[in-house]
Amino acid sequence: MEQIFSGGMTSFFITFLVIPAIIVVASKKKLYDEPDDKRKFHSCPIPSLGGLGMFIGFILSLLLTLNFSTDAPEFQYYIAAFTLIFFVGIKDDIIIISPIKKFIGQLFAASIIVFKAKLLITNLDGFLGLYELNTIFSYVLTIFVIAVIMNAFNLIDGVDGLAGSVGLLCTLVFGIFFLVNGNLPYAVLAFTFAGSLFGFLYYNFNPAKIFMGDTGSLMIGLLNGILVLKFIETGSSYTNYPVAAAPAIGFGILLLPLMDTLRVFAVRLMNGRSPFSPDRNHIHHLLLNRGFTHKSVTYTCAGATALFVLLAFSLQSAGTSYLILILITLFFSLVYAINYKKAKYKLRVIKGEGSKVMVKEDIRLVSLYEKTKVVVKEE
Repeated sequence: MEQIFSGGMTSFFITFLVIPAIIVVASKKKLYDEPDDKRKFHSCPIPSLGGLGMFIGFILSLLLTLNFSTDAPEFQYYIAAFTLIFFVGIKDDIIIISPIKKFIGQLFAASIIVFKAKLLITNLDGFLGLYELNTIFSYVLTIFVIAVIMNAFNLIDGVDGLAGSVGLLCTLVFGIFFLVNGNLPYAVLAFTFAGSLFGFLYYNFNPAKIFMGDTGSLMIGLLNGILVLKFIETGSSYTNYPVAAAPAIGFGILLLPLMDTLRVFAVRLMNGRSPFSPDRNHIHHLLLNRGFTHKSVTYTCAGATALFVLLAFSLQSAGTSYLILILITLFFSLVYAINYKKAKYKLRVIKGEGSKVMVKEDIRLVSLYEKTKVVVKEE
C-alpha cells in the first residue's frame, strides 16, 4: 500500500510541477495545436505537449517505486514500449506524421508487449464458442487489441478533459481490482499512471491551458491495453475477488472509447473513406451538436463509462458472449438516444481577419428560407 501511495503521489506532483514549464516553453517556441476547420473546436492556438509531462511523471515515479528485477521483470519491456510510443506521439505533436507511420509505431510497441513481456490473450472464455487459442491467433489478436485500444483513446481526445477523465476512470478500476486481489506491481502501475493523469487534468479541464496531444492519448491507450490484457488473463484466477467472463468485463470497462471508435471506423469505411480520415461523428461531436458544453460532454461520457463498468461487474454471471451482446446493445441505445432528437446546433468555424470564431448554427428552420445563427465563443 505504501508503494501505491508513494507512486501515485510522486507521479502527481512531478506532472503537476512540470506542465507549467512545458506550457511556457511551448508558448515561446510556438509549439501549438492550431485550430482547423475539420474537427477541432478550440479557436486559438493551445500547447499540445501535455503528454510530455505525463510521461516524465509516470516513468520517473515508476522507476523510483518498483524494483523490476524482483517485483515485475516484464515491466522493463513495458517501459520500452512506453518510450517508443512517447517518441511516436511527440513527433506527431510537433511536426505531424502520417496515420500509417503512427500505426506502424503502435504495432511495434504492441509487439514489444507481446513478444518480450509475453502478455497475451490465450483464452476467450467462451466468446463465440472460443476458449483456448492457438499460438499464432493469440499473438495476432493481442497485437490487434492493443493497437485498437491505443487508437480508441487517441480518437476520443476531442474535448477538454474527455480522454483524460475516461482514461483515469478505467485505470482506477483496474488498479483497484489488482489492489484488492493482491497484485501489487500492476496496482502500482495503474495508480502511478493515475497520479500523472490527475496532475495533467488540472490544466486540461475546460478552458484547457494545454492538451495531452497524441503522446498522452497513446500512452493512456497503451497503459489500459496492458491492464486489460492482464485482467483478462488473470481475472478468474484470484482468490479474493475472482471474476467470471473476464474478457467481457474488460471490454465493458473500455466500452465507450472502443465502441465509439469501431462505430466511426465502420461509418467511414461504408462511405468509402479511410478509417483515419477526420470527421465530426464521434460521440462527443454528437453531444456538442445538441448544445452540450465541453464540461457536460466530459461528465456525461465519464458517467456512462462508470455505468458500463457497474453493469459489466454486476452481470458477469450472464457469460462472456451474452454480456458482450448486452453491453454493445446498451452502447448503441445510448447513441440512438443522443440521435433521437434532431440536433439543435451544428458547430462550425467562421474565418475572420486574422482570427477564427466558433459558430453555433441553429439548424431548426425559422421560416422556409432562413436559419437563425448564433455566434458564440467556444466554451
